[in-house]
Amino acid sequence: MCRALLYIGRPLLLERLLYGPDNALAQQTYMPQMLDMLNLAGFGMLAWDETSFEPSAPFAYHTTDLPVFDRNLANLSAKVEARCLLAHVRGVPLRPDIQPAPQNIHPFLYEDAPVALAHNGDLYGLANYRADITSHIAPERQAQIKGTTDSELVYALLLSQLPDGTARPGQAALEEATLRTLDIIARARRRAGVDISSSLNLFVTDGQAAMAIRYCFDFGRYRTEDPSKVHEANTEYLSLWYTVGDRFGLEDGEWRMIGGDDAPHAFIVASEPLTRDSTTWLEAPPYHLIYADLAGDRPRVECSEIRL
Repeated sequence: MCRALLYIGRPLLLERLLYGPDNALAQQTYMPQMLDMLNLAGFGMLAWDETSFEPSAPFAYHTTDLPVFDRNLANLSAKVEARCLLAHVRGVPLRPDIQPAPQNIHPFLYEDAPVALAHNGDLYGLANYRADITSHIAPERQAQIKGTTDSELVYALLLSQLPDGTARPGQAALEEATLRTLDIIARARRRAGVDISSSLNLFVTDGQAAMAIRYCFDFGRYRTEDPSKVHEANTEYLSLWYTVGDRFGLEDGEWRMIGGDDAPHAFIVASEPLTRDSTTWLEAPPYHLIYADLAGDRPRVECSEIRL
């Protein structure tokens, strides 16, 4: 499993999300609070800055190094502000056949794509239905797949469900594409006879709006022939938390979201709270979708149930 965060709102120094808080994302590589396994298979981020050259294109940083030891990332995060950040630390099973590789680092963003995606979870038995899922992916998106992860396959599938694969989608189009993606995967799993618990927490953004889902296929079903094969994600629903307010920062010696939840100017959704004090965070319910659009005079954050 992995850890991820998605921020949108007032321009914020990246350091205040990646390194500053007492449960910052960099710290979650080796000491996550809501996950037993480590996340040592790499770090990636996309950061949108309105003052940068071509502001619609994010600054991208992907590495197989660990952020806690990455001086380049630490130096950049102390100088770069962003109005939107999607960041991810990757966790993989410790097996000889799985190697950290640059092409498998999240977030994913194809050159002509309107949205980026990061994933926390795992599609069990994917080899049994990969071809089925691939048949629903547009040929031009299939050609763009470079890595070997289930996450990138889901990303290409979601892009293929958008009405226009190169234009920024509105809320309705993005949510509908996401529901179709879930339905396609669910049907493919049923046809392949796969019913083992498989988490699919997604973080999606176009740099202007943010969406996250907390979802799991066949939650609670796991292999019974060998206890060592039962992962914690089979028995505990993967976490997803969010917070809304005026700004996120350090106040009176504590990191937290500060004020303004009635007219929000900052939104964070993450695999777990970035602060050990979670009182200013809300846990997203299972099988729910969160959408945030803070543009204009009527910023809003909505949390709705996913129904397939």
